[in-house]
Amino acid sequence: MSKGPMKFSASHAGDAVFKYGGLRSCFEYRDLGIAAATGGKVMAHVIRAKPGAHGGFAWHKHNLDFQMYYVLKGWVRFNYEGVGEVTSRAGSCVHQPPGIRHAEVAHSDDLELIEITLPADFETVETEAPAAAEVPQPARPSRHRQASGLA
Repeated sequence: MSKGPMKFSASHAGDAVFKYGGLRSCFEYRDLGIAAATGGKVMAHVIRAKPGAHGGFAWHKHNLDFQMYYVLKGWVRFNYEGVGEVTSRAGSCVHQPPGIRHAEVAHSDDLELIEITLPADFETVETEAPAAAEVPQPARPSRHRQASGLA
């Protein structure tokens, strides 16, 4: 990680390029230029679903200092260790504490969210499900918590 000065950065929708090849194959990613501007201290990108590409993710955790996401459009449901299921919709903001085990249960075809992490590069580790956790099953009806700030 660079220790040099941060640089100005601006990313405009008209110039937006979404790319495949991020952490999950059912999403495409738009780099907002923050990692380059901060020398890798911070990463910010827009993640959007590829319609029809679903399947929930296995339990995992991220080795980082900070992670949050803000839902722009659609919805996403995660199961969090010690919390249970949380459904986030447009306007929801979620902070995932470092190392919290979680699994995506499902998301809408129109999901778009902004994710911010510190640092920009971090490790994702597949884990066992917590003892009291249920295995994610996208088609399963459930009662779940909703993230604060829902409309």
